[in-house]
Amino acid sequence: MDILISSGSTLIIMAALVGFFMAWGIGANDVANAMGTSVGSKALTIKQAIIIAMIFEFAGAYLAGGEVTSTIRKGIIDASYFVDSPELLVFGMISALFAAATWLLVASVLGWPVSTTHSIVGAIIGFAAIGVSPDTVAWGKVGGIVGSWVVTPLISGVIAFAIFNSAQKLIFDTENPLKQAKRYVPFYMFLAGFVLALVTIKKGLKHIGLDIGSTEGYIYAIIVALVVAVIGKVFISRLKFDEKAAKKTHYANVEKVFAILMIVTACCMAFAHGSNDVANAIGPLAAVESIISNEGQIAKKAAIAWWILPLGGFGIVAGLALFGHKVIATIGNGITHLTPSRGFAAELAAACTVVIASGTGLPISTTQTLVGAVLGVGMARGIAAINLGVVRNIVISWVITLPIGAGLSIIFFWILKASFT
Repeated sequence: MDILISSGSTLIIMAALVGFFMAWGIGANDVANAMGTSVGSKALTIKQAIIIAMIFEFAGAYLAGGEVTSTIRKGIIDASYFVDSPELLVFGMISALFAAATWLLVASVLGWPVSTTHSIVGAIIGFAAIGVSPDTVAWGKVGGIVGSWVVTPLISGVIAFAIFNSAQKLIFDTENPLKQAKRYVPFYMFLAGFVLALVTIKKGLKHIGLDIGSTEGYIYAIIVALVVAVIGKVFISRLKFDEKAAKKTHYANVEKVFAILMIVTACCMAFAHGSNDVANAIGPLAAVESIISNEGQIAKKAAIAWWILPLGGFGIVAGLALFGHKVIATIGNGITHLTPSRGFAAELAAACTVVIASGTGLPISTTQTLVGAVLGVGMARGIAAINLGVVRNIVISWVITLPIGAGLSIIFFWILKASFT
């Protein structure tokens, strides 16, 4: 306890630095979830994608990143074990941030899309189980996270497969793809508007005190979806294309329509991602700041200091601008060849999975959701359309994320503990 009084300012500065480093890692690695498919399908250039993501990720993180956050993300550890020695929780949270951020840096350099949530959870498990006691960890929740490695990509993959196949049958495999696109694309726009409005309501707005109930949320989402569909219908009906042109030209024109949809889905997913995943960086940082400010008292919920959210937002933007392109390339080009219609199917499937997970409480990784969706689109064209070497590397990186995060966290925890005690 004396350490928190004598070295409190030093520990907060250290936590702020590693918190920024963690947010940087989230920007460098996780933002590919929102932008990879748009770039891979040529709906956006890499430069446009980074500018759009910078705006919407920062807006999501800053506006909807949470006035109050759980001090221990996902309820992975029991805080009661730290009541008599709160400095151990402070050392642990700083170590966890540093460990997760280090792994995200390595993964980003290699172009591997790994889960930032699983990185920080693995790091928290590591210092708590080895540095304090195995009893501090809620092992049942850890089992749920490991199970999500299979369940999450499977759900999004199946949904992406279904959306892509429906577009093929209703639009692309017909005599007049352009005419069919004018008929059916508004329905896809309705679905996209509905799902993305739900994602924003469930994942974003709840953080800024807008406690919208489930029924109200669905009503608002339907209204947004109808507006989007009507605007889409008007826009598409005004498009003038040569009906007598070759079928290949029709395909290209239909893809242009899906490219516009992709930009909308990318903006919404970036906002939802920023609002949700910034907590992986600011949650442990807020915990450290709260414990030190309250002289060792551990609260289940901590009000976030004014400087923490902007720090997280700027960190995400810095990481994205400097390093985001590597993971964007893996998601967009490495797994399978994407066109705007395929990218749209993947993005929409990922958004659907996020909504399903929010409703059921399934622990979810946005990275695994999107990779699963891209795989689903690839599978719709046959196994030969998928780069199995890239997929193997991605799966290996997922499996080793928890143990590497845990191992690094234990090392950093022991170093910190030895330095201050």
